[in-house]
Formats: sequence, structure tokens, C-alpha cells
Amino acid sequence: MILYRYILKNHLIPFVFSIFTLTGVFLLQFLMRFADRLVGKGLDAWVIIKLIAYNLSWMFVLVVPMSSLVSTLMAFGNLSQNNEITIMKSSGISLYKMMLSPVIASIIVAYLLFLFNNEVLPDANHQAKVLMSDISRTKPTLSLEPGFFSQEVSNYAILARRIDQNTNELFDLTIYDYSNLYKINVVTAKRGKIFFSANQTKLIMSLEDGEIHESDVNNTSIYRRLKFERHKIAMNAEQFSFQQTGGYSRGERELSIQAMNYITDSLKNSKDLYQKQLVENSYSYLLLNNNIPFHVREVYIKDPKNDKIVILERLNTAKSIITSSVRQIEFTQREINNYEVEIHKKYALPVACLIFILIGAPLGVMVRKGGFGVAAGISLFFFLIYWAFLIGGEKLSDRGIISPFWGMWAGNVFFGVIGLILIIRTNLEVKTISFDFLKKIIPKSLSFKSENDENQNY
Repeated sequence: MILYRYILKNHLIPFVFSIFTLTGVFLLQFLMRFADRLVGKGLDAWVIIKLIAYNLSWMFVLVVPMSSLVSTLMAFGNLSQNNEITIMKSSGISLYKMMLSPVIASIIVAYLLFLFNNEVLPDANHQAKVLMSDISRTKPTLSLEPGFFSQEVSNYAILARRIDQNTNELFDLTIYDYSNLYKINVVTAKRGKIFFSANQTKLIMSLEDGEIHESDVNNTSIYRRLKFERHKIAMNAEQFSFQQTGGYSRGERELSIQAMNYITDSLKNSKDLYQKQLVENSYSYLLLNNNIPFHVREVYIKDPKNDKIVILERLNTAKSIITSSVRQIEFTQREINNYEVEIHKKYALPVACLIFILIGAPLGVMVRKGGFGVAAGISLFFFLIYWAFLIGGEKLSDRGIISPFWGMWAGNVFFGVIGLILIIRTNLEVKTISFDFLKKIIPKSLSFKSENDENQNY
């Protein structure tokens, strides 16, 4: 029992350290990706904190399996480096017993991660999408920079020389309107506000105390100047990302397993109904087709009074219904695949915690290096391969090339088999992975220089 606690203790600190370090890497990538939409745009600090907190959920789901691999490599690498593995083996303790406590701990972590993946992650993904939608809708000045023309709105160039981020007020405005190719419209205003219409399809520019300068391209002698106290411009806002979310309906990544199973059952019932209709319509199509020779179309179309024309029309109708049924079946099957992929993913990622323990323990013994750099490098290599399995399997499953089960579980099966082979071979005979091959990559001049430096130090 003392040995199991000792081995588990060697895992705990590297595991926690890896979680914080890898989460920081993912968080930095997220902030760099959305920096232009979050930094210096007048958003409340609490809004940014909530957005980061919601996005930390999907980062956590990816970080935990990778941290289990890093911590296992560091723990067993340290034990092997300090010859503790050799001492334990000489005492009759096999590698299987050494791995018992980490395996049990990984099962507990996998179960907790599954609960998080099923209960917390869907709501966090949904809240993140809603919050980004709200930011895009209530803060349209995010796309404007004081003193610079913005052409993000099609057919318009907008210049605001000063912007109050708290009230969304714009000052000293100049707007070029290119919506009419035959007219040149320039609108100036001392102040204004920008907001979205109720149906989110138009971007409304409410202006005060300004002028409209209008000229005709074909007739340059015509020039109009209009002064106004209040004026509104309605601009097309379809290119803004918040309209592409489809409202606040939940996608497959924003639902629990129970909800997705319910939707999948409904889709399967619809698919069965479409297949039944396809069989019935195909039977009627074949029945009609057998009764009409191929040359009958040209013969009987010339005579509208012939009853066979009615049969031909029914035949064309049956063909259209069959084509429609086939397309509905294909579309429904794609939807089923999308939901089943997410269902299997919620199971596969937590199980990866156990799979990476099976990989990390023998590799740590063979590497004999317990540093974070070596462990992180090896973990990144394996996790990239695992991620390629996951992404590739998802794409192939969505297209119906392979089943959703194999699309999500192929990586676990592949690395699980490799892990078992490594465990058996390492338990029978300890092998060491050397990094001396890196010396061949380094030029001799550099290596010679480093040796001279070491001699000078002595």
C-alpha cells in the first residue's frame, strides 16, 4: 500500500502542473485568435471573464487526457532515472503492480471527465455561443476604429473620428454610400449611433445634425446638398457572424448524451418512414414501368385522350417521389452520424486518460528521463497522432465512409494495442530509449565548440 501511494504521489504534482501549463497554452492561443474582438473594444471585464470561463470547458476536456500522459511519463521517468524501477523489480514487483494505482486513478479521472463532458461542457458551449452572439449584436462598434475607415459593411465606408465605447456613440462621422453605382452619396454627421434592427438583418445608423451630398455619375452638373437634424441609414448586416449561428438553437456539441439519443431515435424513426415510402413508391414505379413499353411515350403523348398518358404522369410522379425519398434518407443519415459522432466522442475522450497511462508507463521506464520537456515533447507527438485519428474519424463518419463508432474509437484502439505491447515487452526486459541520435544532427563544428567551452570551464 505504501508503494502504491508513493507511485501515485509521483503522478499528482506533474498532473496538476501539466493541467495548468497546457491550459495556459490553449488559453494563449484562444486570446491571440480573438484578441481583435476583445482587447481595447470597451467590453466590460466581467464579459471577457465569462467568455474565457465558458471556453475553458472545451480546453479542459482536451488537457486532462494529455496531462495524464505527461504525468505518467514524468513519474515513471523519474523512477527509472533514479533506478527505483530496478530496485522494485529486484524485489519481485512487476510493472503491472506498479501501474495498478495510476490505472485506478485514471479510471476515476475518466469517470469525472465523462460527467463534466456530458453535463457541463454542452451548457458552456451554448453559453459561449450566446455570449459571442450578444457581443456581435449589442456592440456593433467593435468593427469600427476611431480615425480609420471601416469597410466591413458592404457598399459602405464609415469613418468615425471619435467613439464612446460605453454608450456606443459615434462623433464626427463621414459615410460613403456605394449602394447605387450611378450616384455618389457622402453623408456627414456630428454624432450618431449604430445598432441592429429587431430581426437582426439590418445595421441601423442613426445620425444627428448632418448633411447629405449627392451627385450623379452620368450628369456631373447635378449636385444636391441636404441638411438634416435626424437621419437613419439601413445597411445590410448579413455578413456579421452572429447571423450565422441560426438563432439560439443548440447544436450537437451543446447537448447531453440523453438529449442526443432522443434526437437520434426521432431521426431513425423518420428514416424508417422514408425507407418505407421509398419501397412503396419503388414498387409502384416498377409495376407501372413493366406495363408500359419503352416506345409508348412517343406514341401516346401524341394522343392526349389515351389513358396511358395518365399512367405516364403517375410514373413521373413516382420517380420524383423516389428521388426525394432517397435524398431525405441520405440527409437524415448524415444528421444521425453527426449526433452519434458526438455521443461516442463524449465516451472516447475520457477513456483516452486510461489509454495514455498504458502508453506513458512503459515509455517512461524506457526513456529514463523525468523532466517536463522530454515528457511534454513525447506527449505532444502522441497526442497529435491521436488528434489526427479523432479529426479524421469525425470527418469520415460525417460523410458516412466509416461508422461513428470506429471514427471516434479508432485512436483509442490503436494506442491501446500499442500500450499493451509496450507494457508486456517492458515488463519482460527493460529497454532504454536513447537520445544520442540527436548528436548526429548537430554540426560537428558546434559540438566541437561546445566541448572546448566545457574544457575551458574546467
